[in-house]
Amino acid sequence: MCALPKKLQTTKAEIEPANKSLLAAFLYHLKVERGMAVNSIEAYEGDISDFLVFDPKAAEDYLPDDLVQYFLALQELGLQNTSMARKRVALKQFFEYLLIADYPIKLDFDLVPTIKIDSYLPDTISVEEMKELLDSLPMDTSLSFRNKVMMELLYATGMRVSELLGLTIHDIYFDEVMILVRGKGSKQRYVPYLKSLNPLLTTYLNLHRNVLLKEKRSDMLFLNRLGGGLSRMGFWKILRQACIKAGIKRDVSPHTFRHSFATHLLEAGVGLRIVQSLLGHSSINTTQIYTHVDTRWLIETHRQYHPRA
Repeated sequence: MCALPKKLQTTKAEIEPANKSLLAAFLYHLKVERGMAVNSIEAYEGDISDFLVFDPKAAEDYLPDDLVQYFLALQELGLQNTSMARKRVALKQFFEYLLIADYPIKLDFDLVPTIKIDSYLPDTISVEEMKELLDSLPMDTSLSFRNKVMMELLYATGMRVSELLGLTIHDIYFDEVMILVRGKGSKQRYVPYLKSLNPLLTTYLNLHRNVLLKEKRSDMLFLNRLGGGLSRMGFWKILRQACIKAGIKRDVSPHTFRHSFATHLLEAGVGLRIVQSLLGHSSINTTQIYTHVDTRWLIETHRQYHPRA
């Protein structure tokens, strides 16, 4: 089993201390003055905290474009418009509270576009549909066992299909439950997967991969029936057949797994920065919003919130 190389240890992202005090005052206002239910207050706290961690700065320095970039990032990750609209409501009430409390904010929320419900249909499937699909996969042959491992791993990590098919046998770090992923532009990142997949991976490597290899030599993790690397088109065909057998009638692409991974974690309460780090995103006009996070925190968050954990 591979040993994971030493990684840069960094600091967990947190809310600015001044903003933390403002948020606490707002939550107190919701509880005492508005009599809001505990579950609703917790939802407000999560939605507002996510934004304050995503773009940390003094509350008086936020501008409409900061909110626009945040919602664009959420949309790119495939978050449902209903969830984004809820987050917008929470943030609007927070900043309106600051305005009423005479806090010197510059943000004019009227310049933050409204979010139309159901105007954007992300390429996702529900947690229940994903579980049904993955649990329906057979494992009675070396090829079907390979397919099961590929799809479980794709959903467990949020990898692009090109990243999945580019994995080698040296990229799996069993002890640390991490995978070295080579993304776009030769960028590399370590992504946690689920420890429950270790028995599947071990059986595939020790038994089924050798059957597919057919006495050839290759470092590629996932092989086709001839012992060579599996193509993206080949994976598409495998996925299409699996969806048909699982009774999923709408189109499901490899990117559906990636969008669903991001959406399911976001809707479970995982911060946007954590999801972006897991996906290896480097877009949305600027890269400064994608700060490094402590690897141990990343792993624990992934394990706590992933639907298959």
